[in-house]
Amino acid sequence: MLQFLVPVITRDEFPVCQKEQARLPIGAVVLLVFFLVQAMSGLTQQTEAASPPNIVFILADDLGYGELGCYGQEKIKTPNIDRLASQGVRFLDHYTGAPVCAPARCTLMTGQHLGHAEIRTNRDSGNGRVFPGQYPISDEIVTIAEVLQKAGYATGAFGKWGLGPSNTTGSPIKQGFDRFYGYNGQRNAHSYYPLFLDSNEREVRINKYPIPGHDTKPEGPVLAGDYRSANYAPDLILREAVKFLDQNKNKPFFLYLPFVEPHVAMQPPQEWIDRYPAEWDEENGPYRGENGYLPHPRPRAGYAAMISDLDEHVGTILGRLEKHGLVNNTLVVFTSDNGPTHGARNPKFHVGGAACTFFQSTGGLKGFKGSADEGGIRIPCIVRWPGYVHPGTTNDYPSYFPDWFPTLAEVAGVALPKDQILDGVSLVSLLEGQPKERSKPLIWNFNGYGGIVAVRDGKWKAIRKDLLRKKPKDWELYDLSADRAESTDLAKRHPEIVARLEQAFLQDRTVEPDFPMPIYDEQTGL
Repeated sequence: MLQFLVPVITRDEFPVCQKEQARLPIGAVVLLVFFLVQAMSGLTQQTEAASPPNIVFILADDLGYGELGCYGQEKIKTPNIDRLASQGVRFLDHYTGAPVCAPARCTLMTGQHLGHAEIRTNRDSGNGRVFPGQYPISDEIVTIAEVLQKAGYATGAFGKWGLGPSNTTGSPIKQGFDRFYGYNGQRNAHSYYPLFLDSNEREVRINKYPIPGHDTKPEGPVLAGDYRSANYAPDLILREAVKFLDQNKNKPFFLYLPFVEPHVAMQPPQEWIDRYPAEWDEENGPYRGENGYLPHPRPRAGYAAMISDLDEHVGTILGRLEKHGLVNNTLVVFTSDNGPTHGARNPKFHVGGAACTFFQSTGGLKGFKGSADEGGIRIPCIVRWPGYVHPGTTNDYPSYFPDWFPTLAEVAGVALPKDQILDGVSLVSLLEGQPKERSKPLIWNFNGYGGIVAVRDGKWKAIRKDLLRKKPKDWELYDLSADRAESTDLAKRHPEIVARLEQAFLQDRTVEPDFPMPIYDEQTGL
């Protein structure tokens, strides 16, 4: 259990005013008042430090490794997240648990890598009349929210859930959250002006005239205003998150913020679009929806605006913590669910018109969302925890989503579930600047995009693709310490390393009937 170091004020440290000292010099009075104020402040700090830390976990959607100023982005403005990085530690080798939304969130919530996770790619549940929601996690699985809730934390989730509709075992309300507001299903989140959002287990209508998340405009002017309605969902989600924070400021809380930006469709506020140069979009012109989602007149400015709007929302949450005096007793984590949006039919734009090439969104890494190449799974990650994390530092320890379950449990001082496989390690000692050892490799067993397996152990990363297609590809091997761009395949030079990593994968996975991978299912456990 994590031990908290708190100041102890003894009776001897308080000045004593005796009767015979009826008249004190002015300087002595001032000194007396000073010591009394300091003592009361010390008692307040002692009380705050003795209570379990609050936890704020912010998850962006499809935010790339290179899309923040603190990770080298030069065009997009992210001052609030950059300030957070200056106050904490910036992880350089942090990974999502999966290359796409639902399985990534599954690994985060359950502490299991994709070789053990119940969800191994995006899949609709088949429930619901309009947006069915994703395949639900089971009632038996224990989430980090359930562990914290049982320990007395107020738990709230605001944003995109993606692990099961309200009428299933995967509902956030059935998985440890006292309060949920946002998009329960991913398809509804394709629009920032939807018909409804989910409030706990009820659909709440927010727009009389909703905007579908997909459209095309082959000819004529493209106007951003044509794809807006009365209520912008991210603002409503932020409002409810702030309300939860205000209501629970006097007790430990777990505030989970899976914000939806910058996932397309692009529908950011006009005020942010106007802050970016018009000449950015003169070369390619408007995006007409040919790569899916909604058209946009200024796709490069629009994409930057989405990230800046996300940054502004992060700033609102950080400001609220400051207002309530909670900064020193709150662990804040900021990261992303996977890499940035990949390319599509029209090579001038990525899916939904995203300008990921223009902004060098992967920071020079290979691949995008949907791949287990570094650009698809290596993500920005910032942690601020005053008194424990050294401000303005970096860390290159390989870590990933399954690590957050044991980490947050240790931060809160609560026990881990006894009957659930947990694949991560607690990062608490690492956050405090101490060395950390990992007993087994990082593993990805992804059933989407043709089927992909990846294993990272130290500097080595092995990856194999197209495992669910007729002609599976051979293993690739990269030395990430010398080749972060994965440009030189070393598999033929080091077949013994490939064999070792493949065996490590086979021995550390289970067969999941709902997400089969026949090429490896028969060998699992050998």
